[in-house]
Amino acid sequence: MTMVVGVLKLTLYLPENHSLKGKRGVIKKIKARVAKTFNVSISECDAQDMWQRAVLGCAQVGTDTGYVDGTLRQVIRCVEGMHLAEVGEDEIEFFHC
Repeated sequence: MTMVVGVLKLTLYLPENHSLKGKRGVIKKIKARVAKTFNVSISECDAQDMWQRAVLGCAQVGTDTGYVDGTLRQVIRCVEGMHLAEVGEDEIEFFHC
């Protein structure tokens, strides 16, 4: 049996935000909802010092590429549906072990 690791890199824009404190609050809400709903690992991985931009990394491990891909795409839709930030570029990669 092979293991599939799916990694999502998701860029978010927060045009209404004017402080790092405000950004942290938004990112905290998004991370909590996504981690609880989809049982994935999620973290802010870039642009930590920028007020109006965030890059989140999200990972899931499974045995089926289709299932992992579907879950990561649901994460994107969930973040879009929260209307807390504008979803920009997304990139999904798979690693087979």
